[in-house]
Amino acid sequence: MTEKQARTAANLLMATAALGAAVIVLRNPKLRRLAWQMARQYATGPLAVWATGTVRHAWDESSARSDVPQASAAKAD
Repeated sequence: MTEKQARTAANLLMATAALGAAVIVLRNPKLRRLAWQMARQYATGPLAVWATGTVRHAWDESSARSDVPQASAAKAD
């Protein structure tokens, strides 16, 4: 078995396991509520912090670039 075949087989196995877990969670109301609660907690916690950090980093990078002429400076000349 080549490395490419092994990767393909592993990806197929992981996708099948994820799909099976999703079916089990969606069919069980208690697990479905638990999954929804965990998703909301993640969205309001670590995901929000990551998104804020990414936006702040992009903002800092855009303002730090000196090769981009400023629109207000071009109009003043």
